Amino acid sequence: MKLTARSFFSPEQKEDLKLAIQNAELDTSGEVRIHLETSCKGEANDRAVQIFKTLGMDKTELRNGVLFYLAVKNRKFAVIGDSGINRMVDENFWEHLKALLIENFAEGKFTEGLILGVSNVGEELKKYFPHKPDDTNELPDELSFGDE
Repeated sequence: MKLTARSFFSPEQKEDLKLAIQNAELDTSGEVRIHLETSCKGEANDRAVQIFKTLGMDKTELRNGVLFYLAVKNRKFAVIGDSGINRMVDENFWEHLKALLIENFAEGKFTEGLILGVSNVGEELKKYFPHKPDDTNELPDELSFGDE
């Protein structure tokens, strides 16, 4: 079977990742997305910035969205946050998060790595953007996919 973004995770793994996003967002107004593409021609970070905007993640009220981007064929990834969270987190937060992902990805633990990463982001988001009674889920929790 040809490796594609849509076939990279099993249906059960996709559901586990969606649940991780929902759990991470329980105690925060922050928004988390995971986007997969089959391949990435340029730099993963540059592509993640494009996807961030395409998904409307730059339009959240508090600018507190976080995107996990993964190009499965070339094994490239990026994690980026919007300006609201970037102003708040420790300067080493993103590097530590990337190191955690690299460690898991190197062992072939893509689902586990993303779940840990999403969980860590959720913990960080709730410190600075706690959930309020009138909060709404501004973005879908399902994984998104690029063109095949």
